[in-house]
Amino acid sequence: MNKATKIIGFLVVSILIATGADAKTLKIATLAPAGTTWMQEMQHGAEQIRQRTDGRVRLKFYPGGVMGNDRSVHRKIRVGQLHGGAFTPGGLAQVDQTIHSLGLPLLFRSLAEVDYVRERMDPVIMDAMEANGFVVLGISEGGFVRILSKQPMRDLETIRGSKVWIPEGDDIGQVLYEALGINPIALPISDVFTGLQTGLIETVTVNPTGAIAFQWHSSTAYMTSVPLSYVIGVLAVDKQVFDKLSTSDQAVVREEMGAAFARMDKLNRDDNQAALEALVAQGIEFVEPDPGEFERWQSISDSAIETMIANGLISAEIVARLRGYLQSYRDLQ
Repeated sequence: MNKATKIIGFLVVSILIATGADAKTLKIATLAPAGTTWMQEMQHGAEQIRQRTDGRVRLKFYPGGVMGNDRSVHRKIRVGQLHGGAFTPGGLAQVDQTIHSLGLPLLFRSLAEVDYVRERMDPVIMDAMEANGFVVLGISEGGFVRILSKQPMRDLETIRGSKVWIPEGDDIGQVLYEALGINPIALPISDVFTGLQTGLIETVTVNPTGAIAFQWHSSTAYMTSVPLSYVIGVLAVDKQVFDKLSTSDQAVVREEMGAAFARMDKLNRDDNQAALEALVAQGIEFVEPDPGEFERWQSISDSAIETMIANGLISAEIVARLRGYLQSYRDLQ
């Protein structure tokens, strides 16, 4: 090989390195449809990452559930077809049960409590997930879920007499419903609209934006004012894949997606408030539990949490830490 050929070869290699021959595309699945606030913010974060890493890191999203349910997504991550996903807590519980902590029943009384606790618990959740093989790039507020039903649900006996839906694979919800003496009907989210129309189910739990987005409000008439639990969405990627990025590129990905999810938190909170007002405008009647019912529900929910601990769905240490943060906040008020 002559000198000129060696120089040309060196230049080619240098150019390839400089222009991102070692670039990595993170392939991420999500149930969120294209065009939603969730997707818009994640796409914006992805574009910032591409620009700041000079194209070395790109995020490719597969929206609208085209990659299947959580089980399918995890299987595709294991074989390398995907590198991550946007999950509900139930979709990540197999990785670490700490993810369930923010969604325990009748835990929070206000969004101010949520903000105080999340500031302290989000890092705990992220550390637990990373220790078990997934890097959490963002946690987004879904808001409070409430009972949405065909008949007013003011007491436990009425709820027990209704056909209550539960998402497939919702272990936390199953324990709670069993404690409440309710035999729920498990269906995938995609079947709920038809189930409400046909009478297969009569009562669901959902946040306000979901009630409108899925059009479930069109087959119901009442929503309870009491928030039952708080829901989140989580963007997580395989740690083995993430660790192949340079340290500086990892920092960029964490920073930009963290900023995107902070924006989503605010947007989702605003959207839920607007959705509440829209539900009222469209004829949904908000009802309060009968006197003494909330305390009854709270007592049963507390017992259900102890059952969850006993069944290994969440650790006693995490529940104690969570309750400690809540009590600290309430003591300050």
